Amino acid sequence: MITTNSSKFGSVLAISISERRGIKKKNVKCAELKEAFCIVNDAHAGRWHRQVSFLAIESMQKIKDKGLNVVPGDFAENICMEGIDINKIKVGTRIMIGDGPILEVTQIGKKCHERCHIYYSVGDCVMPKEGIFTRVMTGGRIKPGDRVFIGDLKDESFD
Repeated sequence: MITTNSSKFGSVLAISISERRGIKKKNVKCAELKEAFCIVNDAHAGRWHRQVSFLAIESMQKIKDKGLNVVPGDFAENICMEGIDINKIKVGTRIMIGDGPILEVTQIGKKCHERCHIYYSVGDCVMPKEGIFTRVMTGGRIKPGDRVFIGDLKDESFD
């Protein structure tokens, strides 16, 4: 059971999937997370450490402030969230969405081998620095509006 007295809450703004890697993702109304696999029907599915990616709307705003009109999915992230300070999230942190799916942060940022259209448009991209990558520990359904809770692996509020 999650305690509600934490300041580590945010919410899901959008869920996005794509048929193949390296392209913008399309927003969906809901998604199924499969344990140790990914979001069902997403190109990043598989038994590896970057099954589901997150980006905060506050990070996207940095690119909007540079003059590029970006929306959730444009960074190829799976989940766009708001209200959580992503700079405080560390590898090993747990993320719980809604009433059940639990993910474990496995990587912060990533190396971009090829620059994306966002980088070429404004000279910067936030996903390599502020994107969060996770593996699915417990599956379940999620939808925009679901509450997001950030906790520590040893946080007893997940028990």
